[in-house]
Formats: sequence, structure tokens, C-alpha cells
Amino acid sequence: MLIRKSILKLAIPIMVEQTFVMLLGVCNTMMAGHIGEASVSAIGMVDSINMLFISFFAALSVGATVVVAQQIGQDEYKKANETAKQAMVSGFIVSCIITLLLWIFRVPLINCLYGSAEELVKSNAKIYIEFTLFTYPFIAIEQIANGILRGAGDTKTPMYITMFMNIINIILGYILIYGVNTFYIPSFGIMGAAIGIAIARIIGAIIVIIVLFRGSKIIKIKKLFPFKFDMEVQKSIFNIGIPAGMEQVIFNTGKLIVQVFIVTMGTASIAANAIGMSISQIINVPGNALCLAATTLVGQYVGRNDVKEAKSTLIYLVKFTTICLVSVGILFVPIAEWLASLYTNVPEVIRLTGILIKSNSMALLVWAISFVLSSGLKGAGDTRYTMMTAFIGMWIFRIGLGYILGIVLNMGILGIWIAMYIDWIVRGSMYSFRLKGNKWLMHRL
Repeated sequence: MLIRKSILKLAIPIMVEQTFVMLLGVCNTMMAGHIGEASVSAIGMVDSINMLFISFFAALSVGATVVVAQQIGQDEYKKANETAKQAMVSGFIVSCIITLLLWIFRVPLINCLYGSAEELVKSNAKIYIEFTLFTYPFIAIEQIANGILRGAGDTKTPMYITMFMNIINIILGYILIYGVNTFYIPSFGIMGAAIGIAIARIIGAIIVIIVLFRGSKIIKIKKLFPFKFDMEVQKSIFNIGIPAGMEQVIFNTGKLIVQVFIVTMGTASIAANAIGMSISQIINVPGNALCLAATTLVGQYVGRNDVKEAKSTLIYLVKFTTICLVSVGILFVPIAEWLASLYTNVPEVIRLTGILIKSNSMALLVWAISFVLSSGLKGAGDTRYTMMTAFIGMWIFRIGLGYILGIVLNMGILGIWIAMYIDWIVRGSMYSFRLKGNKWLMHRL
């Protein structure tokens, strides 16, 4: 009962936050879908690239979350505040370097990865990537700052900031995509979607910076300058963050390669994949929230050296997440095609999306053992193991098997998704085996 209360206290605000994070992408995909197949396909393609590079920032966010959570568990509040400052500066520098490099190679990258796509799709993709990549430093700041706050046990502040961001994104996105004749605002199409989400991210980053400098209950950055890199703190962040980042890079590079497979299947499959992923984000809101809760809770228990409580909490989270996701997934089976029709009016895209969502709902039985266990192991600092499992699951199963099922056996987009489900089972089995021993505790602070 006590475990359930601590989980819900932490997880409910994260769940609300993740709902709005999901809406940020869903609303843009939905609005772009009504511009045309080319627009929604372009957004799906560019988001695959964005997720690859944003994973670097997520890595620093995981490093900061775990280090802060374990320091809070040890009552080392001064160290936690120094970790917050060091992580924010590192994240900003890394994000600026990535932005500059990607800007230089943006056009060759689109042509190289998606050369077989239709010209209109590629043209839209180039427009969308130009606007979204400039938001990378703001995404980095927001992700790391929110991770720091969660590590300290403050899940409500990130929730409020994300809610506000989404309100701005939806309003601006609608106005800029479709235009408002009354106020002489023209329609910017896909460019409008990119501008709307960019402004929302910039505002979110500014607000979270203000929060950290004003201070929450535990975390407060007193002054940034003069700044000096604390190599011991940076080492703690990067020792956890780099393997977590490599895991995300492996994972998202794999998704990018899979996206290249999908491009060869035609615009309808590209659009169905983008819409299917968007709808699956809605279903996965409870799961993603409980993953973040797992990292924080396990990190804090391990920081207190309460291994028994860390393990029992993680096992409970896996069971609780499975029940939540399967329940939500069942509800989405009969309305799959109707939801797809909210994104597009193309019959073939709606049909394909319906098949994907129904298959996803059945596969949710194994989602938690793959993702919640992984998040809990990261909370203990065991990010090298999760990196290794990501490599095996993604490159052998999702890519290798995806190619065989989707391309060789001509199962199309469904074959790609079935390979994804098998990847979940393989990685989940490896995490379950890891949790039985004590090696997952070797990397705590």
C-alpha cells in the first residue's frame, strides 16, 4: 500500500505531463495530416532524425536525474544543486554543437536517407527540419531541467510547464498551419507546424530556467557565473549519461534505418507509420510516466542503500504498468480506424493504421518488462547493460528481422512492427535476468 501511494504521488503528475508531451506531437501530426499525405509523411521522417539527435540531450537528462535522485537519497542537497548547474551547462554546449553540425549537413542528410521518397515529401521534410533543429538547445535545457526536478521528487513543476507549452503549441500551430483570414494571417502549412512547436519549446525552456534560478523545495541554482567545470560531477553525470545516450543513439539510429525501409513501401505506408506511432504515444502515456517514476524511485532507494525496496518497487511498477497499458490498449481496438480518420481522409492510410494499432494493443502485454525494467536499472546507474541490450534488440531483431518480415517476406509495414514487438520481448527477458542478480547495483554512486 505504501509503495502504491509513493508511486502514484510521483507518477500522476508525470502522467499528466506525458499526456501533454504526447499531445504536442499528436496535434501537429493531426493538423499536418489534413494538409496532405506529403506533410504528415515529412513530419514522420524528420522526427526520426530529430529523435536520434535529441537522444544526446535525453542522455544528459538521465544522467542528471539519476545522480540527483541518488544524492537526494543520501541527503546531499548541496551536491545535487551543483549537479544541476553542471548538467545544464554541459547540455547547452552539446546541443549547440549538434545544431551547428546538423544545419551544415541537413540537405544531404534528407537526400541520403530518404532519396526514394516523392519530391514533395522531401521538400516538406527539408522545410520542417530547418525550423525544428534550431530548437535543439531549448529542448536540451528543458529536458535536463525537468529531469533534475524529477530526480529531486518534484514532478508537478515539469507537468505545469509542459501543459503551458502545449496550449501555446496548439493555438499557434492551428493559426500558422491554416491561417486566420479575419486577422490577415496567411496559411504557412508545414512551416507553420514547425514554427508553432519551435516557439512552444523556446517558451518552455525559458520558464524552466526561471524556476531553477528562483528555486524549488530542494533544487536552486544560485548563480551560474563565474562557471567552472567540476570534473568529478561531470564524470558522475556522463558515466551514467553516455551509456544511456548510446542506448538511445543505437535505438533511434535503428528506427531511422527502419524508416528507410518504410520509405521504399510508398507514401501510404510512411503516413500510416507516422500516424500509428502518434496514436501509440497516446496509448503509452501511462507507461512512459511510470518509466520516469521508476528511474526516480529506484535512484532514491539505491541512494539510501535500500536495495530490497528498490527491487520490490520496480517489480510492482512492471505489474502496475502492464495492467494500465493492456486496459488502455483494449479500449483502442474498436476505435482504431476512427482515430486514424482524425489524421487523414485517405482510405488506404486509415486501413493500414488500423491494423498497426490493433497489433500494438495486443503487444502491450510485454511492453513493461522491456521499458519499465530498463528505466529502473538506469535509476540504479546500470546504463551500460541497458546499452548492450538495446544494441542486441534493435540491430538483430528490429532491423534484421524487420527487413526479413517487411521487405523479403513482403509483409510491409506490419512486418516492421512485428519485429519491433519481438525486440521488446528479447530485451525484456534480458532485463528480467539481470534483476535476479546483484550486478545491476555495481554502478551506484
